[in-house]
Amino acid sequence: MNEAPQSLRRHIAIFGRRNVGKSSLLNALTGQQVAIVSPEAGTTSDPVNRAMEILPLGPCLLIDTAGFDDVGSVGELRNERTHKVLDQTDMALLVLDQAKDLTLEKIWLDELRRLEIPTVIVLNKSDAIDSKNKTIALIHDELGQTPVVVSSLKGDGMEDLRKALVQVTADIEETSLTAGLAKAGDSVLLVMPQDPQAPKGRLILPQVQTIRDLLDKSCIISCCDVDTLEQSINAMKKPPSLIITDSQVFAQVYEKKPDKSLLTSFSVLMAASKGNIDVLIEGARAIDRLTPQSHVLIAEACTHAPMSEDIGREKIPRMLRKRYGETITFDIHAGKDYPADLKKYDLIIHCGACMFNRRLMLSRIIRAREQGVPITNYGLAIAHVQGILKKVSLP
Repeated sequence: MNEAPQSLRRHIAIFGRRNVGKSSLLNALTGQQVAIVSPEAGTTSDPVNRAMEILPLGPCLLIDTAGFDDVGSVGELRNERTHKVLDQTDMALLVLDQAKDLTLEKIWLDELRRLEIPTVIVLNKSDAIDSKNKTIALIHDELGQTPVVVSSLKGDGMEDLRKALVQVTADIEETSLTAGLAKAGDSVLLVMPQDPQAPKGRLILPQVQTIRDLLDKSCIISCCDVDTLEQSINAMKKPPSLIITDSQVFAQVYEKKPDKSLLTSFSVLMAASKGNIDVLIEGARAIDRLTPQSHVLIAEACTHAPMSEDIGREKIPRMLRKRYGETITFDIHAGKDYPADLKKYDLIIHCGACMFNRRLMLSRIIRAREQGVPITNYGLAIAHVQGILKKVSLP
């Protein structure tokens, strides 16, 4: 694993009409022929992703999309896929090559602003524009923003575009995974039972991300399995300031933890880092309102082949059936397969979303709230059912 995972990269999506040079712009920004470029309109059909480093932004994921003015039955499908990219967009490039009839650009810019997605307007093909200053002024008057002028064909203006991206990045808040729970010099004990779902010889992503976050804070880190928890605590000169555990062994760890040690879980950290923890806690409490006739959606970010004792597909349904009976029903949706209509569900229980960027998880939370459906995540749901949610330390 030599590269930052996609979930930790800033997602920069490129939107615009067909043939305004979106794919050429992607190639110019990356310095590589990532996307197919053609004078024929509609060359890009599906979103094209390219992971790269853009200094000083750091790890980014550039997403090239189909033109949002596509037509016909296939065009409608392309437009639908382009629109779905909004759910994961941290910042957007809205590309145009002229200043005439910006009706569609206004609609998209309004949508980007509604979703609070920082946006840079890009005037491409500057080498083919006669009256640049007039065109820039017209775009500013129509869209309320001065465009960055580039020529993706010649590579002109790329440095100005990078500077504009850096400027809008300053508005995107980044917080530590263990914010408010750990500081430099604290001893932190990670209880990490090795789930059979994890690939052999590797840790699961939330564990890796938490370890890196604690290392960046200069914390003193110890790791153990639940079977060696007591030995690990006894081997320490003083009780750990914080214990972070797998949510599946919450109750066992809580019974054995020192009184002075804070306790949280990897899934709780993900709830705060990837989404709105207040909304997810509210969703966990909605478990008490379920009935034997309730319908629950289990949503997974990844698309692994399920094994026995899968937490989302087996353990959580078993836990709720024990409480409400066998008639409570569950739907499973994995990866980016997420239903548009959520109203038939009484509760959504989502995984920690370590494979998603924050924007995508927040989009799902917003959609659930708009449709009046409570949403929580695995760790918070388990902690609530076990009666220890109030005793868990939150970031």
